[in-house]
Amino acid sequence: QVQLVESGGGLVQAGGSLRLSCAASGRLASTYVMGWFRQAPGNEREFVASIFGITYYADSVKGRFTISRDNAKNTVYLQMNSLKPEDTAVYYCAARRAGTTKYDSWGQGTQVTVSS
Repeated sequence: QVQLVESGGGLVQAGGSLRLSCAASGRLASTYVMGWFRQAPGNEREFVASIFGITYYADSVKGRFTISRDNAKNTVYLQMNSLKPEDTAVYYCAARRAGTTKYDSWGQGTQVTVSS
């Protein structure tokens, strides 16, 4: 497991942008799949995006969000553009070893609030 700490959340108006960062303790091995998830009040946690060479996105954020990673800095990013009120949630960074299906390392989450 790796220790993950998210930052960059906050309050933004609809149409605005935010960039979330996820700093990993220790070396972020290139063999880890990194993902972003989110959970809105009353909803289950849902997948947002992942990266392991290839990137994947939930349909709800495709074209607006971009996931990237800098292994040298042990950091993963989520650039969020054209934000909508329905993007309001706690955003979590997560990691899993390539070849496994379960994310077993999670950050504490960062709140993103989008006002209309």
